[in-house]
Amino acid sequence: MRKLKSALLYTALAIVANGAAAESGDMGGFNPADLPKLVWHAEPFAPSDVPFVTEDGAEITLAEYNGKFTLVNFWATWCVPCRTEMPSLSALQTEMGGDEFEVVTIATGRNPRPAIDRFFDEISVTNLPKHIDNNMRLARSMRVMGLPVTVILDPEGREIARLTGEEHWDQEVVYNMVRSLTE
Repeated sequence: MRKLKSALLYTALAIVANGAAAESGDMGGFNPADLPKLVWHAEPFAPSDVPFVTEDGAEITLAEYNGKFTLVNFWATWCVPCRTEMPSLSALQTEMGGDEFEVVTIATGRNPRPAIDRFFDEISVTNLPKHIDNNMRLARSMRVMGLPVTVILDPEGREIARLTGEEHWDQEVVYNMVRSLTE
C-alpha cells in the first residue's frame, strides 16, 4: 500500500511541479509551486551505492537511510550559500526528523574535519551529521554539479526530487511537503 501511495504521490507531484496539473495543485496543505526550485522527477532515479565517511570514520552508503524519506544536502565549508542554508536544515531536522524522515548532510570535496567542526560551531548546528565525501565519488555518481544541492530520497533510497542552490528549509511549505510524503 505504501508503494502505491508513494507512486501516486510522485506522479501527482511531477505533474503539478511541471505545471500540467489542475490549477489548485494543493495536496494536503503542500503546493509544489510554493517551492519552485524543487524539481520533482516523473520517475524515481536508482539509488547510488557509492560509499562516504561518517563522523566516526565508518564507511556507509545512502542505503543506511532506507526505510524513511531522506533529504540529503551536499555542501562544503567554503560555500557561502551553504552557511546560510545549514541552520534551516537543522531547524527542519528538529521539527520533522524522526522514524519517517531525516535530514542528512554530506560535505563534498576537500573539507578537513577541523574545518567542518568549526563551520558547525560557528553556525550553532548540533543536530546534523558531519558526513564526508572527500573524493566526490558520491556527488559525481549523483550528478551534483555545484553546491549546495539537495536531493530527496524515498524509503527505497531512490531520488524523487532535487533542488540546486540555496533554500529556506525551515518554512511551513517544507513542513507540509514532509507531512505529505510521510502520511
